[in-house]
Amino acid sequence: MSWLPHPRKELSHFTPGDRVLTAPPIDDPLNTSADALRRIIDALARTAPEGEHLAATSEQLLALADSLEKHTRPVPTQLFEMWQGEGIARHDPATGQENPMAPPLQLFDGGDGWAVGTVTLGLPYQGPPGNVHGGICALMLDAALAVANHLAGTNGMTAKLEMSYKRPTPLNVPLTVRSRQLNVDGRKRFTMGEIVADGEVTVSAQGLFIARRS
Repeated sequence: MSWLPHPRKELSHFTPGDRVLTAPPIDDPLNTSADALRRIIDALARTAPEGEHLAATSEQLLALADSLEKHTRPVPTQLFEMWQGEGIARHDPATGQENPMAPPLQLFDGGDGWAVGTVTLGLPYQGPPGNVHGGICALMLDAALAVANHLAGTNGMTAKLEMSYKRPTPLNVPLTVRSRQLNVDGRKRFTMGEIVADGEVTVSAQGLFIARRS
C-alpha cells in the first residue's frame, strides 16, 4: 500500500510563509458533524437533569448513535487512513477539527519561533468550579509544544512534560496558548509553552521530546 499524503491531511512540515500550523476546518460532512457534536456536548453540559425534553432527546441521540455505528470501519483500516503520509491528524484530541472531543485549538505561526493560538473552553472542560481541568491544560500544552517542534523543523515524541499550575485557568474567557522550541541536543528537543488568561500566565510547561533514530 502506498503511504502518500491523504487529501484530508495538512503537511506536518509546514510550508514557510503559511501561518496556519494545525489542520484548518474544511467544508465537508465529517467536519460539520464534529462541529455539531461539540454543540450537543456543550448543550448537554448546560442542561438541567429534570428537563422535560430529555426523554425525547435521549431517544434521538441513541438512534443517531445506532446509525453511525452501522457505518464504521474496522479499527485497523481507520488507523491506516488516519496516519497516511506525514499529516497533522484531523482527529487529534486537542487540535483535531474532526474530533468532537477537541475544542479544537488552532495554532498559528506567531513569529520568532512561537506557535500561538486562542481558544475559549466551556463547561465540558471544567475541573474545579468555573475553571479548566488541569488535565485539559496539559493536553493543550502537550499538543502546542509538539506543534512548536514542527514549526522549528525538528520533531520528536513526548518523553517528559513538566507542568506548573500558577493560578486557575478560567472557563468561558479567551485563552492564549503559546509555545516555542528552546534548543536541540542530538535527538533531544527542549520546548516550553504556557496558557495565558487576562494577561496572566495560568499554566506553564517544559517538555523534552525525543526524535526517532535516523
